[in-house]
Amino acid sequence: WLGLTWEQPVLRQSQHFQIYKAMAVRLFEMGLLYPCFATRTEIEAAAASDPGADDPDGAPLYPGLHKHLSTAEVTDRKAAGQPFALRINIERAIGTFRTMSNGIALTWRNLDPETGRITDHIATPEIWGDAIITRKDVPASYHIAVVTDDARQGVTHVTRGTDLFVATHLHRLLQALLGLPEPIYCHHRLLTDQVGRKLAKSAQDISLQSLRDAGATPEDVRRLAKLA
Repeated sequence: WLGLTWEQPVLRQSQHFQIYKAMAVRLFEMGLLYPCFATRTEIEAAAASDPGADDPDGAPLYPGLHKHLSTAEVTDRKAAGQPFALRINIERAIGTFRTMSNGIALTWRNLDPETGRITDHIATPEIWGDAIITRKDVPASYHIAVVTDDARQGVTHVTRGTDLFVATHLHRLLQALLGLPEPIYCHHRLLTDQVGRKLAKSAQDISLQSLRDAGATPEDVRRLAKLA
């Protein structure tokens, strides 16, 4: 309807969990991931009792529960069927990258959509703490899935909203550790309401479908995007 097209076949992440799992296994075999059995309630309670910094999404940085479990305890918990996520040991991962790169800084190239200028940014993945790489319910997270997909599809330019700018810090680390190519990143402005809150389906904001049903044309939508 909007005149947008995409390459075929369309990649659906739900059909490729085994590929994401294999990438996580590579990180695990490098000694960079560890199982975390902690529940959300346990993590929130630990963070509340010892408040610290928040991650870029506004959640408390992971307080380190289960980071240093013994091999025997991990084995027992797995044998008991306790679900677990795999988290990245961010300090060890950054140290591994520094060794691999001989101390060269981790950066990414960012394309300004307004000026077309490309600038280098220093990546600081430590702002994410020990982020989840594979979740308890599925063998993937947003972070491992998108860097894998971009590499598999030969993506050279990643275009996404400014709300995902900070995710690039962690994505560049994962790319470097896994030997994946580095794309150029472009972060565009978001459509927002009168107070600056981004429009989102999760907030039941107006959708493209509702605009179309109300008689809006593709030209109307493109005009709104240009005014944002």
